[in-house]
Amino acid sequence: MQHPVRSVRRAQPATPARGRLQSLVQGGRRRPRRIAMLSVHTSPLHQPGTGDAGGMNVYIVELAKRLAELNIEVEVFTRAICSDDAPTVELAPGVLVRHVTAGPYEGLLKEDLPAQLCAFTHGVLRTEAGHRPGHYDLVHSHYWLSGQVGWLAAQRWGVPLVHTMHTMAKVKNAALAEGDTPEPPARVIGETQVVEAADRLIANTTEEAAELARFYAARPDQLAVVHPGVNLDVFRPAAAGTAEARRAARARLGLPADAAVLLFAGRIQPLKAPDVLLRAVAVLLERRPELRERLVVPVVGGPSGTGLARPESLHKLAAQLGIGDVVRFHPPVGQALLAEWYRAATALVMPSYSESFGLVALEAQACGTPVVAAAVGGLPVAVRDGETGTLVDGHDPVAWSHALEPYVTDPELVARRGAAAARHAAGFGWDTAAATTAEVYAGSLVRSLGRLAGARQRRG
Repeated sequence: MQHPVRSVRRAQPATPARGRLQSLVQGGRRRPRRIAMLSVHTSPLHQPGTGDAGGMNVYIVELAKRLAELNIEVEVFTRAICSDDAPTVELAPGVLVRHVTAGPYEGLLKEDLPAQLCAFTHGVLRTEAGHRPGHYDLVHSHYWLSGQVGWLAAQRWGVPLVHTMHTMAKVKNAALAEGDTPEPPARVIGETQVVEAADRLIANTTEEAAELARFYAARPDQLAVVHPGVNLDVFRPAAAGTAEARRAARARLGLPADAAVLLFAGRIQPLKAPDVLLRAVAVLLERRPELRERLVVPVVGGPSGTGLARPESLHKLAAQLGIGDVVRFHPPVGQALLAEWYRAATALVMPSYSESFGLVALEAQACGTPVVAAAVGGLPVAVRDGETGTLVDGHDPVAWSHALEPYVTDPELVARRGAAAARHAAGFGWDTAAATTAEVYAGSLVRSLGRLAGARQRRG
């Protein structure tokens, strides 16, 4: 199963690739001039919070913008899902989004996309063929579908492949929500191939790097840890005092000024476990019925993944639990309005079963809002337990109700942890993430040149 990957890696790239890498490295420019960034299944132009758009979309947009500010041009290849999609869209100066036609525009689920990878790869290779040799210095793929395309494109162009998993099938399958559908074996095989083919693997946390090594046999010299960032220009505490700012934000959103607001923001699917929040609220109100008159639970997001099969299930659950009067459903919103929701909230709640990092937790904390989150994946890095929020082991609604109760009843705790949250998140700017990623690119270029030189010597 892995043999084809190894045999392809031994194929020798064309001479122009070696000359280009030499000119970059020996000319004193260790960073690439232009990279092909691949995001097959979701576009950076899509609204996060619904469908397949989420934290990865934010990651690609912010990283690409900051890389462009470092004079690294970025061209993002993504699948066209509408006949009206322009072939190219300038996302920001130095960042171009290319729409690739691969399969029908509408009606394809993410699970259908492996059958379209050949067509997508053809579109990527055809684009590069329209330029002079050496148009791209490096490929950075995101998610395993893109990694399959990146593997072939990087080999064809003779450039390094850097890959970011974002999520992994084996990790998700080890922590499935009840009733959720496991990731298929084909994805596991595909991820294994991508790991073996990649020159470098960027992990969000040291734990994710360890998972890549444990589950996919990634080599230590492949792994690089780069914490994602947060847009501190958008997600920031309000200039006014915390209490006043929270009341102003609530007024703009139609929320009661003195309510205890427990916010869920993200895609509505079993993996994100919004049902755990609802069940915990029901337990809390059964124990403390006097809290009902001041408790509000906004759910901001849209159905995604396996949640698409039952888009109304969360509404029905709220009714069944008898908390339909405190739960409010809202569609996904843009970043500026999302920041308003964060600032209006008493606490953000993230009961996820798996998170490679949890950008939403950082965004909320950057706005001065504490986070109650599951102790999974990268969330223990994003949230400091007992300082900027609370980490909860497991998904028992009773345990979650006890974790949430202090935030509903103790305003001083909320203010103290909210202030600490803003200080903590301030250390996660995207500028730092982009600069570190650029150094990973630089190292990949140097390593690739050394590998080519060694292959040349072996050929004699």
